[in-house]
Amino acid sequence: MRIAVTGSTGLIGSTLVRSLLADGHEVVRLVRHRSRTGPRPDGTTAIGWNPLLGQVDRAGLAGVEAVVHLAGAGVGDRRWTDAYKREIRESRVLGTETLAVAMAELDKPPRVFVSASAVGYYGQTGDRVIDEDSPAGDDFLAEVCVEWEASARPAERAGIRVVHPRTGLVLSAAGGAGGRLFPLFRLGLGGRLGDGRQYWSFISLADEVAALRFLIDRDDLSGAFNLSAPEPVTNAELTAALGRVLKRPTPFPVPEAALKTVLGELAVEVTGSHRVVPRRLLEAGFRFEHPDVDSAVRAAL
Repeated sequence: MRIAVTGSTGLIGSTLVRSLLADGHEVVRLVRHRSRTGPRPDGTTAIGWNPLLGQVDRAGLAGVEAVVHLAGAGVGDRRWTDAYKREIRESRVLGTETLAVAMAELDKPPRVFVSASAVGYYGQTGDRVIDEDSPAGDDFLAEVCVEWEASARPAERAGIRVVHPRTGLVLSAAGGAGGRLFPLFRLGLGGRLGDGRQYWSFISLADEVAALRFLIDRDDLSGAFNLSAPEPVTNAELTAALGRVLKRPTPFPVPEAALKTVLGELAVEVTGSHRVVPRRLLEAGFRFEHPDVDSAVRAAL
């Protein structure tokens, strides 16, 4: 297949691209810098786009059978100022709309648009078990996710199959939250965050990529899918698993007040709770390689 990918240099995107290339697929990267367009040494081709201005190289999308949209400003990359919250929202909503409109206008549109979302869609849900039928929350990230998913509707109206993978915490030592947490735990400086009772819905990087490819390939699947392991754990349980696997003590809990001082509004997400399960993925027959936290942590290392 000829598959276009945004966010192709990020943790998930770069791993997905390598997986696709290894199986003989042709990959088109969407990049924002014109100087980086054209053939790449790794066998991919890069085309230009500017999501904030609604611009994309439509000729470069010709013949693409699937588009995987992963780009967006990192939620945890900076403190949440008003300006950065606007960037988080616009990078997702405007980017998705740009792609959806461009695909809808192609003479031969792609057959599937896999447009990322997140478990933040559900807001803070405490210890309640949440699946894809659960309603959206009402906090900042939930509102962003609702707009993010809605901005793909031009593609859906054009008859393109649209899938929204709502991803949880991707465990990997190579980047993301794991890339920050794991070095601390290796040094014996890790510990629970806040009271540790908040649920973190995690997924291994290998399962994340496998699930994305599963959703690309299955023509009968559309709509929202939770990409999180079947056994969500509390932050305290994840902390304990990291200690077990790394054989390190975890003696340094971080008080919620300290998190709020350092992170500001973002601390609400760190100490908030999402007990999300992947009901639709399991019903569709997807099998997790790392369904439990210990195996996911081992895979991350």
